[in-house]
Amino acid sequence: MTALWVGLLANVTGMAVLVFLVYFRRHYRRDLALAYIALSMGIFAVTLLLSESEAGLGLGLGLFGILSIIRLRSDTLTQEEVAYYFISLAIGLINGLHPDPAWVSPVITASLVAIMYVVDHHGPGRTTQRQMVTLDRAYPAEHQRIDALEQLLDAKVLHTVVLELDMVRDLTIVDVRYRTNGPVDNIPVPKNQRKSSASVSGYSPISAQQPTYELAQGPASVSTNRVR
Repeated sequence: MTALWVGLLANVTGMAVLVFLVYFRRHYRRDLALAYIALSMGIFAVTLLLSESEAGLGLGLGLFGILSIIRLRSDTLTQEEVAYYFISLAIGLINGLHPDPAWVSPVITASLVAIMYVVDHHGPGRTTQRQMVTLDRAYPAEHQRIDALEQLLDAKVLHTVVLELDMVRDLTIVDVRYRTNGPVDNIPVPKNQRKSSASVSGYSPISAQQPTYELAQGPASVSTNRVR
């Protein structure tokens, strides 16, 4: 009985730390945060009941596996989010089994959370990014494609995968992995963008659309300045 309550506490605490202190602070998807907690607690409850019944644990895990496949195919998830999905499933399963001695499930849960914290840390690969880029020209030669991408992204291209090369419509769709010239937070913003962003942030519907009058030889003409 002690192992059961320890497993329940480890499941709740581990998922709270994993979802709210690790996942949400890095990926900011509230819907998946709710899904991870619901999945882990559901797996915990079903595993706990099936481990004591005649239906067998394999039947319950098979049903949850089918639901997991349907869930993963019903929405676009990144590979990082899929990893959190399976870690949540593993935490619920381990704590639902609540093996003896009682300290086994908390230790495994803490280890899984620590692994996700370290592996998903943005420090080592902070300047490395991946994008799907559509170029308005067909680049059959790799060096031409890399030169165009480096000029467009202002970065060092590490690897490219051509998804489509259309010589008729003259375009190239490429999956590019690149390293920026510096940390994302330290990239300087051009002055014209700073000025435009400042004007948008200080936008006032009344002052921005006040008419200005121009003196002319004929009747006065009125022009209205609009903020775009």
